[in-house]
Amino acid sequence: MANDIVRLGKETLVYGTSTVIARLLNFCLVPFYTYYLVTSDYGVVATLFALIALLNVIFLFGMDQSYLRFASETQQKRDVFQHCFYGLLIYGSLLGLLIYIFAKPLALLSGIGTNHIHLLHLAVFILLLDMLNMIPFTKLRLQRRAWYFAGVRTASIVVNVLGNIFFIAVLKKGVASIFWANIFASLMSLLLLSPVVWEELKGGFVPYNKNLHKQMLHFAWPFVPSGLASLLVSVIDKPILVHLVGLSAVGIYQANFKIGVFMMLIVSMFDQAWRPFFLAHAKDENARPLFARVLTFFVAFSLWILLGLILLMPDIIQSNIFGNFHLIAPQYWDGLPVIAPVLLGYFFYGLYINFMVGPVITKRTRVLVWITLLGAVVSISTNLLLVPHIGILGAGWAVACSYFSMAAALFVFTHKNYPLPYQYKKLALLAILAAAVLTINHLTGNTLSGKIVLLCVYPIAAGLTVKNYKGILK
Repeated sequence: MANDIVRLGKETLVYGTSTVIARLLNFCLVPFYTYYLVTSDYGVVATLFALIALLNVIFLFGMDQSYLRFASETQQKRDVFQHCFYGLLIYGSLLGLLIYIFAKPLALLSGIGTNHIHLLHLAVFILLLDMLNMIPFTKLRLQRRAWYFAGVRTASIVVNVLGNIFFIAVLKKGVASIFWANIFASLMSLLLLSPVVWEELKGGFVPYNKNLHKQMLHFAWPFVPSGLASLLVSVIDKPILVHLVGLSAVGIYQANFKIGVFMMLIVSMFDQAWRPFFLAHAKDENARPLFARVLTFFVAFSLWILLGLILLMPDIIQSNIFGNFHLIAPQYWDGLPVIAPVLLGYFFYGLYINFMVGPVITKRTRVLVWITLLGAVVSISTNLLLVPHIGILGAGWAVACSYFSMAAALFVFTHKNYPLPYQYKKLALLAILAAAVLTINHLTGNTLSGKIVLLCVYPIAAGLTVKNYKGILK
């Protein structure tokens, strides 16, 4: 068991290194945008990329998850790959054509206005390229070729960042520059992944297997509504804010929302390695206690990151370390209170990822539809309830509430259908410890020195709570 967890940790580190580099490079664009784009233009970008995220789920149709499942259970991996890849190519091309034709009503519905239809046309190409990249990326995850995966992801982000800087700062092409940079980055990914694709296509077409395709679609389709609902949790706030408080407020919200990337990094690092890990060990005799103990490690570490970000990020953003340059331009600082609830929401999403083991192993993925729909309902209702009263801060708390509801619902399902011996006492003590840190910080006046001391004390106290890794792994 110890070796298994250590291996998961190593794979998480490899995936995480690429994710950290990629996300940090991408995060470098946040101060760049806030200094080069007015708040309303940034609002257009945020709204359109929220729409792209939703459409990406529809384009992919859950086939990445289906490929991961079926390719891990059969020797006919080439058949599975081709059914996914070619099927998505045909399906995605038809969807892209429809979006291109009906771009005007879609622009009006999203709130960006008809003067930005050309951006929707560019978005179609981003969607198609990202869709074609996903299956070879998933193949690399299944084969545990983490370094290849990491290299491609990092190269793509580097191209994206450099493209943004070149088009916006040098060529002065405005908002469209962001979309062109994304297109070139996706093309770079597809080029670097072409050897992975060619491995599966070079032998010619495999015979069409109607039964296999039907089974894959049956497994995949619940990920579409569940994926949409899950994304609604994090992106529905943008169109709601557009209609309630305007594009400028969306720009301010988005700049501060992006600080959540640091917490999302931890969750993404873990997620990339976690799903292949629990699928590989699902039939092991000690699988359930292994999965349960992984949660303890995740909570202990991620709470430390959460506390550090909540306590330190506002100070870092407003500091004069870099003179007159800041991570976020001063005209966006009204949104700083949004950071804490967004970070908390991503922590809850990490718990949700942990509990995903239940529906996947029991092959009852349809429950994800209802759970994520619950999250979407909570997100929409909380946004509509809070935003009119407390503005963009309400959207931040909507993120936290919706992810919490999803994690709680998925825990109930997993506990009932695939019960795991979670270490509840240790998890409760860790939560109390985190709450104590925040309370002490508030009572002592939020001083920087006090925050640093508390963040140094937490890992010691957390280590005593979970004892030591050898004791946990027994």
